[in-house]
This record gives sequence, structure tokens and C-alpha cells, in this order.
Amino acid sequence: MCVQVRRDFTQVAMLEGRSLIEHYVSRPADDADQIHGNIYLGRVQNVLPGMEAAFVDIGTPKNAVLYRGDVQFDKEDVVEQGPEPRIEHVLQPRQLILCQVTKNPIGAKGGRLTQEVSLPGRFVVLIPDSRTYGISKRLPEDERRRLRTILDRVKPEEHGVIVRTAAENATEHELQTDMSRLLDLWEEIKESSKKASGPTLLYREPSLAVRVIREEFSSDYRGIVIDDAELFDEVRQYIADFNPEFADRVEFHDTNGEGLSLFEKMHVHEQIHKALDRKVWLPSGGSLVIEHTEALTVIDVNTGKNIGKTSLEETVFNNNLEAADEIARQLRLRDIGGIIVIDFIDMEIRENRRRVLERFKDALSRDKTRTQVFEISELGLVEMTRKRIGEGLLTNFADTCPHCEGRGFTVDHSMLD
Repeated sequence: MCVQVRRDFTQVAMLEGRSLIEHYVSRPADDADQIHGNIYLGRVQNVLPGMEAAFVDIGTPKNAVLYRGDVQFDKEDVVEQGPEPRIEHVLQPRQLILCQVTKNPIGAKGGRLTQEVSLPGRFVVLIPDSRTYGISKRLPEDERRRLRTILDRVKPEEHGVIVRTAAENATEHELQTDMSRLLDLWEEIKESSKKASGPTLLYREPSLAVRVIREEFSSDYRGIVIDDAELFDEVRQYIADFNPEFADRVEFHDTNGEGLSLFEKMHVHEQIHKALDRKVWLPSGGSLVIEHTEALTVIDVNTGKNIGKTSLEETVFNNNLEAADEIARQLRLRDIGGIIVIDFIDMEIRENRRRVLERFKDALSRDKTRTQVFEISELGLVEMTRKRIGEGLLTNFADTCPHCEGRGFTVDHSMLD
């Protein structure tokens, strides 16, 4: 993990070997929009029964939306309305509610909210006033059993808890300490909400680097390299508090104004430039063409320079296997979300289609963002969704062209006279 800090922005890059697999960027000017995970006391502005949603003022430029499925309510207060009351029976205009942002504002859309608050720690996630009980499925079964035994002893009765993947090999004391810190934080949030009389920020997620390290860093990482002395001290202390044995994996990259920057040394910059291109080359000479629209992203797979050796079916099959791996990587790297349609090259043999789809699903299993993949159609198309959290890599590094207004091509006005 590499963290490069500049005056106007901070970037975090995750590498597997030398390959860039994920990239995050945060700018101080964007803080108003980067509100994912923040907890607010919001005021309901209006309730729309036909949309089964409410718009909530949380003190940001755009009102956020709260859908019926994310509303929490006391069943005793709405007993007359049945087990699934309508949203207008639960929320009223001008009502103050405690809520958390689950999706940043994107384009003209405001953020998305939930009333089921969650507070992530290093080892556990606290779900206040909930019966949620879970342990990461990424952990081995014997480790899950060990953690379940500990959780039965330390879990607070009135709150829900999810044990994270980072808790592998964590001691009971470490889990209890992490949980106690989150319980204290929740008490502070509740006290702040009681004192507020209008839309108020009650809890702000930490800086990008600390947030990503909290979510991602584990024994699988060889190290974290940071080029800012102040952030280096903060992150090293954060790691030392929870995983003292990993503190030495935090390194400081000091150029003293000379030599290569951290991202240049790690070849991150050149990989970001390639990730902004429409075309991505595959190892055997094939290619992907990635096109974005407001509604969806389309990925076209081509054989390109890949002419194969024995038969057309084998050439196409091997090209599609390479494409499956690379598409999964590009989705993570470019942070592509929403509806995605992939046009694999047509394969005659049904077994080959199945194997390509399995390869693709296996590659996606390393992506922590939730995905849903459907079967390959007779036309060779794969429809899928990937949870949209941010606006994607392209939006972070590009502005809409003022001349073509984002159409992506130049208009010859001499032909329109």
C-alpha cells in the first residue's frame, strides 16, 4: 500500500506485486461530497409515498435520500399500521432522525442514508440497537469458531456486532478493547444528538489513508509506504495500537526534495495513465474497449492481434479467459459501479462459456465491493452489477469537455452552417 500526500490531494494505491489493483484519491475541496460513513442528525424535508422514500436535510448542499427499507422504527409506535407500515406512517416532515450516509452524492444525486448505524473498528463493526451477529466468511472455519466463542462472552446484549477479517488471530483482549472504544464513541454520538436542535454532523469518518488502512490492512500486506511525515506517525501509531507486530511494516519514503516521488518509484503514475484509456491490451494481443455512459458501462472484448495457434474456438476461449481476469481487475482499479454489460467473443462450445464465467466470478471474488453476475447469454453478453460507492477513477482525473459537453467527440461546426 502506497500513500502519497500533496497539498491539494492525497492518493492511496494498492499493489499486488507491481500491478496496481485499487486507487483512491481525496481532495480537501471535495470533503463536502465525501461523506460516506458520516453520521448526522437530519431533518426530514418531505416524504414521498409514491417513491417509498424521504428526502432529509443533513446540512450538505444536497438533501440525502432515505428509502423505506433503510428506515428503523419502534414497532409499538406504529402497531396499528401492521408489521410493514408505509413510510409516511413512520416519518413526518420536520422530524429529526439519526442517520448514516451509505453512498456519497454522485452527479446530480444526493447521498443515500440508512438509520441502521454501523461503527467500524479495526477488528469489529458495532451495530447499535441491533441483533446483528456475524463473523467474516473470508476467515477459515476453525478461526470463525474460535472468534464465535470469544464473541459470545464479550458481545454487548443491546447491540449487534460483526467480526471483521482483520480479527484473524486477534486475542479476546484486543477484541474487547476495540469494542469498548466503539461503545464509548456511540455514547458520545448519542449525547451530541440530544443537544442538537437541527441538522448536525455527529461523527466524521477519519482521513482517507486511515480509513483505507482500517478497512484493508492485514497480514497479507507486505507493508505501507507513506511519503508524509505527519501521516506516517499517525498511521504507525494507529497500527501499533491494534497490531503491534505490524508496526514495523509502516515505512516512510523520504526524498528530501530529490529523487523519484513515491508513485514514480512504484510505477503507479504510468499505470493510472493506462487506466484512463478506453483500450486495454491483453497479454496475448487481444484487447478490451471500455465505454462509459450515464446509464451503464459497456466492455467489448476483441481478439485484436491474438491469432491463436490451432482453432478459432480455442483462440476465442483463451482470449476470453484473459479478458475475464483483466475485466475484474479493471472494475476494481477504475472503481466502476452500476450496471455493466460485457460482450465476450462468441463461443460455440457451452462448456467453454461456463468455464469463462467461472473464471470471471473467481476473479471477482477478490473484490470487496459487492457484485452480482448473470449467465452468459446466447449473444455472448454478461450482465452484472457492482455496487456504486464513488464516482470512479475517470471522474477523479478528468473534467467534462466544455466544447462537446461530454459526448466524447469533436463536432465540425463548418458542416452545420
